Amino acid sequence: MAKCAICDKGVTVGIKLSHSHIRTKRTWKPNLQRVKAVVDGSPKRIMVCTRCLRSGKVQRAI
Repeated sequence: MAKCAICDKGVTVGIKLSHSHIRTKRTWKPNLQRVKAVVDGSPKRIMVCTRCLRSGKVQRAI
């Protein structure tokens, strides 16, 4: 679910490191927005990351 429809950016996994050096697993999720965009000539609601929106890779539907 947490994946960009344009660039396939998804969840990244890593570790959180506390001051006492206790390592626990954590995730980073992309900043996804639900937008109405033109896909194959017809308007459709897709999940797109803000980087793709800002760079103009998505043609917004009105």
